[in-house]
Amino acid sequence: MTAFRKTLRAGAGALLLALPLLATPVLAEDLSVGLAAPVTSIDPHFANAAPNSSFARHIFDPLVVRPPDGRPAASLATEWRAVSDTLWEFRLRPGVKWHDGRDFTADDVVFTYGRAPSVPNSPASFGGSLRTVTTVEAVDLLTVRITTSAPTPNLPIDLAAIAIVSRHVGEGASTADYNSGKAAVGTGPYKLVSYHSGSAIEVVRNDAYWGDRQPWEKVHFRIIPNPGARTAALLSGDVDLIAAPPATDLPRLRSESNIRIFERQGSRALFLSPDFSRTGESPFITDNNGRPLPKNPLLDLRVRQALSLAINRQGLAERVQQGMAEPTGQWMPPGAFGHNPELGVPPYDVARARALLADAGYPQGFRITLHASNDRYPADAQTAQAVAQMWSRIGVNTTVEAMPFATYLTRLAKQEYSMVQNSWGSTTGEAGSVLLNIVHSFDAPKRLGASNDTRYSNPALDAKIEEALSTMDPAQRERRVAAAVAESLGDLALIPMVLFKNAWAARRPLTYEPRMDEQTLAMGVRKE
Repeated sequence: MTAFRKTLRAGAGALLLALPLLATPVLAEDLSVGLAAPVTSIDPHFANAAPNSSFARHIFDPLVVRPPDGRPAASLATEWRAVSDTLWEFRLRPGVKWHDGRDFTADDVVFTYGRAPSVPNSPASFGGSLRTVTTVEAVDLLTVRITTSAPTPNLPIDLAAIAIVSRHVGEGASTADYNSGKAAVGTGPYKLVSYHSGSAIEVVRNDAYWGDRQPWEKVHFRIIPNPGARTAALLSGDVDLIAAPPATDLPRLRSESNIRIFERQGSRALFLSPDFSRTGESPFITDNNGRPLPKNPLLDLRVRQALSLAINRQGLAERVQQGMAEPTGQWMPPGAFGHNPELGVPPYDVARARALLADAGYPQGFRITLHASNDRYPADAQTAQAVAQMWSRIGVNTTVEAMPFATYLTRLAKQEYSMVQNSWGSTTGEAGSVLLNIVHSFDAPKRLGASNDTRYSNPALDAKIEEALSTMDPAQRERRVAAAVAESLGDLALIPMVLFKNAWAARRPLTYEPRMDEQTLAMGVRKE
């Protein structure tokens, strides 16, 4: 089977068969992609999760896009400028059509930014990207002015996270309407054909797209969370490209003459988030006899330090992640905006961890359940199991409960866990993304801490985060962001473990442009 599909596209097939010398059939190429994680909704504002945002790029466009290197570039907005520290103007692209033929206008942007932070039942809101936005005004059909409550130097790249939807279709539409296709009308390079949650999605090329014409007439996305099954599908030719090829299969894939590997250092960290929401009993923590502890031990910094010191990060990166991750003590790689070079990888020190537990009043340790996904990140369940074994060596007897990501995310949003293995990919390419969405105290009215599901709260640090992210001078902003990173990790608001490397594997003659933000886009696939 070839690495792409050729199918006959003809409106008058019978006539072509009858007159073979007078007409030549047109061969159109389809593409099949194996995704590693489920797309939980077609509604682009339902969940701020990478698989959903990645797929949404096929149907919808934002004002600003992030190319593979993460820098902002024009999309539905052709240019933008800061009129003042708290006022931005965006000029919109003329001639853009929605999939149903209606004109895209500034009013659609106004509608979108009103809808995105408040989608019912959203497990992970996009409110953080719009946290300072107070008014969005359509000056004319192709001009939008956005007023913010504070200086927001990252506003253009923050807006890259928000897909623009139409008012005429989206007003009154529910998430179910997007999933059914009824409201899935965008301006993007592809149109939705079908969506089967957890299994498959099909799109067809939008021939009226304002941008570059796509080479693929149809794209078939298959959700294949099992790593071995994903590799098998690629090798058999059932799919042309797979995301996140399992590290254990990379040597074999590299040896295959008809397979290519494409890699890039990513900006996604895997970390642990303790429960800060309860001062008394925490639901999955007991003493060694199974009795609930009267107070939550995770609120004690010494306990969090012990749990961090008990983790062999180098071992996780080399053995569990098979070299497709780097050990880390923070959530951004060296060279990224806000990376703090003074923060090294925490040492692996079992003796010190035991001493800290004893000093905190837990010389015999305790029992805890670590919750994790089993189909979202490379070796996610295996990593959780490895951490559990490491913690058991210091007396913290750990059970792992791993589950599908959709279930995990819903329960996480309800603060049902005591300790979770979590992850965040900084789509903005800088450290402020985690500070804003996960470290900052949860504040729904201000759209801050939108993904702070374990409810860490440090008001003094909140003020520093807000000051840092409102600093217009880039050099000063980076210093303040790096300082906030150091303070949050000194308090172990979260416990970083590894930074992922991103990889894709494709059948020749296809190529893929690897991305820092890990998105798998049909728009990045080309045939040599």
